[in-house]
Amino acid sequence: MKDLSIRLENRPGSLATLGETLGRAGVSIEGGGAWVVGATGQAHFLVADGEADRARAALADAGLAVSAVRDVVVQKLRQGEPGQLGKLTRRMADAGVNIEVLYSDHANQLVLVVDDPARGRAVADAWMRERAGKAVS
Repeated sequence: MKDLSIRLENRPGSLATLGETLGRAGVSIEGGGAWVVGATGQAHFLVADGEADRARAALADAGLAVSAVRDVVVQKLRQGEPGQLGKLTRRMADAGVNIEVLYSDHANQLVLVVDDPARGRAVADAWMRERAGKAVS
């Protein structure tokens, strides 16, 4: 999966244009979010690996600026167990992984855009293995 980082004008209809453009291009959004920081809109949306180039091209044709296309770390949390976010993000921090963007996908999984995806995946994989071992015992 890939994270698309898109700058938007802070005005009515910017997000609609983004959604319509991706829809016309046949790109499915798997998760993400949008917000305003200062005077600029910023969106991060999750798309399948094979759709990232098509999404970037369609958005560029519509005049929308894709500032980055990045790999992500996708992690399932135990929804009913308090503290999961803190535990996982502390593990990332302790490993020197900086989390730059965090949101959820449509399957209720945590999506992390990090400065070192390989190290982030290694941390997430180890955490999942440890959780699986605790669930069995």
